Amino acid sequence: MLNVLPYPSEEAEARLKQIAGRKIGADVDIERRVQEILEAVRREGDDALLRYTRQFDAPEITLSDLTVTEAEIEKSYAAVGEDFLDMVRAAAANIEAFHRHQLRSSYFTTCPDGTFLGQMVRPVASAGLYVPGGKGGETPLISSVLMNGLPARIAGVSDLALATPPRRDGSINPCLLVAAREVGIHRIHKMGSAWAIGALAFGTPGVGKVDVIVGPGNMYVAVAKKLVSGEVGIDMLAGPSEILVVADGTATPEYIAADLLSQAEHDSMASAVLITTDAALAERVDGALREQLLRLPRREIAAQALGSYGAAFVVGSLDEGIELANRLSPEHLELQVREPLTLLGKIRNAGAVFLGEFTPEAVGDYFAGPNHVLPTAGTARFSSALGVENFLKRTSVIAYSREAMRRDASSIVKLAELEGLEAHAASVRIRMERLGD
Repeated sequence: MLNVLPYPSEEAEARLKQIAGRKIGADVDIERRVQEILEAVRREGDDALLRYTRQFDAPEITLSDLTVTEAEIEKSYAAVGEDFLDMVRAAAANIEAFHRHQLRSSYFTTCPDGTFLGQMVRPVASAGLYVPGGKGGETPLISSVLMNGLPARIAGVSDLALATPPRRDGSINPCLLVAAREVGIHRIHKMGSAWAIGALAFGTPGVGKVDVIVGPGNMYVAVAKKLVSGEVGIDMLAGPSEILVVADGTATPEYIAADLLSQAEHDSMASAVLITTDAALAERVDGALREQLLRLPRREIAAQALGSYGAAFVVGSLDEGIELANRLSPEHLELQVREPLTLLGKIRNAGAVFLGEFTPEAVGDYFAGPNHVLPTAGTARFSSALGVENFLKRTSVIAYSREAMRRDASSIVKLAELEGLEAHAASVRIRMERLGD
């Protein structure tokens, strides 16, 4: 099941090429269909939302039902119980504590010549948070509500709008509604897929336009976010899930197998890779995978992912393994080695790093605090996890005194003339003429 390959080798390179080929994108038919949906929402507004929602999610839903009411929120609190509330509040506290360190402050500097420079940091006015339905709403993605909503709230966004597809009866899972209210989301719309992204991006009579859209989704959601990017800001174009485990001979095979499966069960395009210095460990992990897979409800999906995009690469040293990990730039990188901290400084490309045998990827997905919305498909080379900064914008502030203008005028004029922008140069010259210089 787990293709065990020596690295470097031709066989390893062929497998690496296949894994790296899981790029973000969609065929032209999907993109054309998404474009049609977006245009329908732009033209028809709420009527298009209602039509698509009835067609794909809730056949009997009405226009007035597309936005969650306070009565629905209150009913949800009565349904979930104190244990759920305690769990959500504990996870939210961890996530909030971590993300508060990401807040940025405005700053200003003054010089003796009167120059005043600075940067104002302000939140966007509104943000749209997309949360998939999850098996028709029966497996609510609570963690996505927390991971998307809390950074936006910490940033200071005043208008938080959550979009999620309704269940067939037109309701939203009460656990999801409670989680949304706990993180400060007060506008919840029952809409999914590309039409939800269109409504958030363009605005409709019933759905206010937002400035930034974040959150995971299927291919239709990803393509819709791509197409509205520029109309609004987006977090990232997320591809299939992936995990990479670097392990030495001290690692526990059963732990590694369980962690590989934790991503392989997401979808058939998920990637699960082991890099190890111990060939015998790789074989034991393969055996543990086969055993654990039998007990997995989503075993067919996981097996397909492992068969297509799973591998174990046997390297000559941990340094060689880390270089290969940097090359793959994984979404999740686990270091199951004797001394993981000694390797941390050598990691250049990863969405999130998990240190030691008692830090499975799942603790980051749900509870530890760092965000689980991470770059995939090698994009960790240049992008980062979702955070508070996704909801902030920076505005430069510049004020020159008369003395500063006199000092820099000739340089500004020369640079403008070199670029062939005479009006730029003239805007400085006219001031210097008034000053008699």
